[in-house]
Amino acid sequence: MNLRQLEILRAVIRHRTTVAAADELALSQPAVSNALKTMEAQAGFALFERVNNRLFPTAEAMALYKESEAIFALHAKLENRLRDLRENRSGHLAIVATPPLAYSIIPSALSGFLRRRPETRVFFDVRRYEGIIEGVLSRVAELGFALGLTHHPGIAHEVVHTGEMVCVVPPQHPLADRPVISASDLSGLPFIGLERGTRLGEAVRDSFARAGAAFRPTVEVRYCNTACVLAAAGVGAAVVDPFSPRQNGGSGLVVRPFTPTTQAVAYMLWSEAEPLSRLAKAFLNEVRKESTLLERTAPHQQHGAERD
Repeated sequence: MNLRQLEILRAVIRHRTTVAAADELALSQPAVSNALKTMEAQAGFALFERVNNRLFPTAEAMALYKESEAIFALHAKLENRLRDLRENRSGHLAIVATPPLAYSIIPSALSGFLRRRPETRVFFDVRRYEGIIEGVLSRVAELGFALGLTHHPGIAHEVVHTGEMVCVVPPQHPLADRPVISASDLSGLPFIGLERGTRLGEAVRDSFARAGAAFRPTVEVRYCNTACVLAAAGVGAAVVDPFSPRQNGGSGLVVRPFTPTTQAVAYMLWSEAEPLSRLAKAFLNEVRKESTLLERTAPHQQHGAERD
């Protein structure tokens, strides 16, 4: 299966019809249909199920879709680099980050960075932790940003921010007036938990265990920003990283320090295989500045005197 066939496959999966896929790719509808038939013949299995004039990808097609993401990310990077060379632009920087950092500290750092470098082009992608590691190791991105880190050969890192998990509740919540919210306080109340097996999810479970409090989430989610949205809607309280509540101005959430203290450490990552570019070093300096500003307004610092 060649790159053009994969491109057609991905377009049909996104749009569910050959007509829409053809429009996106500037092809005729028959050309897309014939390409699908050829791909299925080459693969030896069906790629789509046809229901009411719509195409639904099979599990095998979705597997190909996911496996091809790295190929197209690398292809996009090569095309961007070619454009930079052709147009004599000053530079290109590729960044990947997990959602908590991608929607909090990175945008502010990126704004200041680009304001002083208007000719610089940036590729910025939001991924899960595993995608950050893959992106840095494969050189799809020069810099990666993630919460938590295990040892990975070939990856250098620096701590950009050391914070603590916080508890978020809507203003009308019975615990909203408390200066600090503990795991024991949350027992018996509607609670939004983070998914088991994730770094932050396991850290929160460990905190409840240390406090001797039962961990019984009403709703379980993968991402902290999802937990914040649900908490703002009144679904329950949530314990999240210190970055996520800052998205969209906090969305009316009350943010309180959480005990037992549970660290949330943000890392900057890059490949050890080659030195960082001047652009990457400049961006890291912008991120360090934003981290310093964040430390001044962190909820656990505001209430530190009450806990000492």
